[in-house]
Amino acid sequence: MLPVLETTPMDFLEGTVERITYHNAENGYSVIRLKPPRTVDLVTLIGNMPELTPGEYLRLRGQWVSNADYGRQFKVEHCEQTLPATVEGIRRYLGSGLIKGVGPKTADRIVETFGKDTLAVIDTEPERLRQVPDIGPKRYHLIREAWETQKHIKEVMVFLQGHGITTGLAVKIYKQYGDDALTVVRSDPYQLARDIWGIGFRTADKIARALGLPPDAPSRLEAGLAHALSEAADDGHVYLPQGELLRQGAELLELAADVLPPALDRLEQARLIQRDTLPGGAEPAVYLMPFYQAEVKVAERLLALLNAPKSRLPDFANVDWATAFDGLQLGGAAVTLSAEQRLGVQTALTNKVCVLTGGPGTGKTTTLRTLIHLLERKQHSVALASPTGRAAKRLAEATGRAAQTIHRLLGFSPQGGFSHNEQQRLPAHMVVIDEVSMLDLVLTNNLLKAVDPAAHLLFVGDVDQLPSVGAGNVLNDLVQSGQVPVVRLQTIFRQAAGSHIITNAHRINHGQAPVFERDSDDFFLFAEDEPEAAATRLVEVVQTRIPRKFGLDPLTEIQVLAPMHRGDVGVARLNERLQAALNPPAPGKAERQTGGRLYRVGDRVMQIRNNYQKEAFNGDIGRVADIDVQNQTLAVVFDGRPVLYEWSECDELVHAFAVSIHKSQGSEFKAVVVPLLTQHYMMLQRNLLYTAVTRAKQLCVLVGTRKAINIAVRNAKVAARFTGLAARLGAAP
Repeated sequence: MLPVLETTPMDFLEGTVERITYHNAENGYSVIRLKPPRTVDLVTLIGNMPELTPGEYLRLRGQWVSNADYGRQFKVEHCEQTLPATVEGIRRYLGSGLIKGVGPKTADRIVETFGKDTLAVIDTEPERLRQVPDIGPKRYHLIREAWETQKHIKEVMVFLQGHGITTGLAVKIYKQYGDDALTVVRSDPYQLARDIWGIGFRTADKIARALGLPPDAPSRLEAGLAHALSEAADDGHVYLPQGELLRQGAELLELAADVLPPALDRLEQARLIQRDTLPGGAEPAVYLMPFYQAEVKVAERLLALLNAPKSRLPDFANVDWATAFDGLQLGGAAVTLSAEQRLGVQTALTNKVCVLTGGPGTGKTTTLRTLIHLLERKQHSVALASPTGRAAKRLAEATGRAAQTIHRLLGFSPQGGFSHNEQQRLPAHMVVIDEVSMLDLVLTNNLLKAVDPAAHLLFVGDVDQLPSVGAGNVLNDLVQSGQVPVVRLQTIFRQAAGSHIITNAHRINHGQAPVFERDSDDFFLFAEDEPEAAATRLVEVVQTRIPRKFGLDPLTEIQVLAPMHRGDVGVARLNERLQAALNPPAPGKAERQTGGRLYRVGDRVMQIRNNYQKEAFNGDIGRVADIDVQNQTLAVVFDGRPVLYEWSECDELVHAFAVSIHKSQGSEFKAVVVPLLTQHYMMLQRNLLYTAVTRAKQLCVLVGTRKAINIAVRNAKVAARFTGLAARLGAAP
């Protein structure tokens, strides 16, 4: 008879990891199923633990606790990892994807060959792996190299584990510094935050404090201030006023603000930051150097372009515009432009820089098509581009002309940067950039470097949408500066007025609540007051109702857009629910738990940083096409293009069954479903709701309460961004 587990509280426990039920990569909180020796019963572990692998053997210290819902659990206070000792443990350990080149089948063959001695053989006599069937020279070298790397990572982990570093980040640290990893960590832990994406100031600071670095160490103060500026940039700010930076720095570092100015001086001397007093500014603006240089250069280049005497479109200076627009035909159909549209075309063709802005249904596309038609009629070249691949694809479909991302337009390559620049300008007579609300400051600077002084530049976008994900507020700054000609399209055309999506978008933009008509076939509200009920209803709408009524595919044609990340109707929780409903586990469907997320073939995912090596950019949405446990890679297809990620790079991906409204900019989906409850009150703003609604092409469904909708509609207050571009342009003589 098998022994039964102790029923009295105990302080020590050991056993083999059977399953990782949950792991939070940020704080290490995990729920693990453990199999103690000499028993068939499994124990549930809870607590902060390193990222573990099935098959590992653990020695644990903690205490037994009782949970009303989950029963008895062992709350872990200390976790010591050891290599597995049983044949089955070794088999699971090797087959878990821990060692590149070893998948479950290869693990079976290795363990069948060497049994309990498997790990010792790999460690001390790796050449014997050649005795295993199907392990040739290439795989042998791959396994040997991966095992050595893993050993070093384990050594790094022994040191880092106590400081909250996950295995995934330890891999990144080792990849960055190799055998010098521990030396770097011990000598300057803040270097981790500077060098490695995914390691922030707080993690580095935790290590530094554990190593005994004093709270007022110069390196800590400098790193804290740089981090505050970097976080501000992540929130869209190009700079922070000096007083605000010192306040935030003092709060972050838990020190008095008066100890920080010398650290600011040192950062400026090292040319890591720049202080500047903007026109009309009361105190210095503090920039990270790349943003300062970009803002100054964008202002200089725009002003130079506006004032350049030469034009590549001289034949439009004296056009009889009434004749030019008379009898206009586009695609074989007669077109009559409104006065606003005519003004937009004329202004773009006779001014070096111009902004064309307007909401949905106001005729931006027809204006653009007319512009292109008139240019081509006079043999002028035009380049069309947008910030993202999805927006570029929409631009091409709308105009019937080739369009590309700005990166592709500028000939970007990971090794050489942008091939079109100040030395090699774009050959186009006119450059048209669409979806400019998405355009951040740094990309704008690279674009302007490549525009010939004689060329014309047209910015097209909706100034009432949310600003860019990246730092800056370029479209709004251009409009507010008073230096760039702006044409606003405001008339809603008759064919667009029949769409409840478009009419409600304009109602929202004018501070009026959307109307839910009984006969509407494209705009609906499902009323739910409570977050849990709203989340359940939302999943039902996406999984069942929309596909049944409209025939849309929930995995490719319906997008959930949420105002917030946290809570029952936040992005994170909705992704868990939608993954379970739309892409559940199935035999033969590969999946992998890494970085606190469970990725499964078929999952919808989003890239969350610009990765120039992979040509995958912040906000790109794709599908997981393959998970290769043996080679430790995950393949994602973005717009038909496969991109390969190693395990340690998967923190660049998040699930995208639901995404934040901010991340949806520039995208268009056949159907959008938006949860709106009063619990979202912190984020309920008019431009947020307007942006969400205008992402919908055929169908928009709101799930929540009229009260929350009305709060959003009434709140026209836009969160201000600290940017100096409008001031720099407006101060021009």
